[in-house]
Amino acid sequence: MKANEYLEDSFEMADEESDFRPWNMDLRSYTILMHLSVFAGMIVPMGGIALPLLMWLTNKDKSALIDEHGKNIMNWMISSFIFAIASCVLILVGVGILMIIALVICSFIFTIMGAVNASNGKVFKYPLAIEFIK
Repeated sequence: MKANEYLEDSFEMADEESDFRPWNMDLRSYTILMHLSVFAGMIVPMGGIALPLLMWLTNKDKSALIDEHGKNIMNWMISSFIFAIASCVLILVGVGILMIIALVICSFIFTIMGAVNASNGKVFKYPLAIEFIK
């Protein structure tokens, strides 16, 4: 399934939860922040994993929209970790450095794409992500 086929209009899910304000934010802002919180790792070690995980786990039972965004973010985080391990092993062969560079670029672009889609009220499934959490 292509990522574009997975993009769906999530306004209907948000309408069902219009009174719910996670962390005193509207739902759209919260989902945007969930995607952008991955960049917290640039400031605080492990913050890029801990903050989106915390945001997802504290509100996944209260909102189907947050649950869907959180699953997609976590699947990408787990997948990119696996890709990073494989890249480190492949450094011995010589292509690992290129793979690490590609992974960093993809992580940056996919995170921005996720936030932009969240701002447009859509759920974004990260390309190349392995679906560990369903």
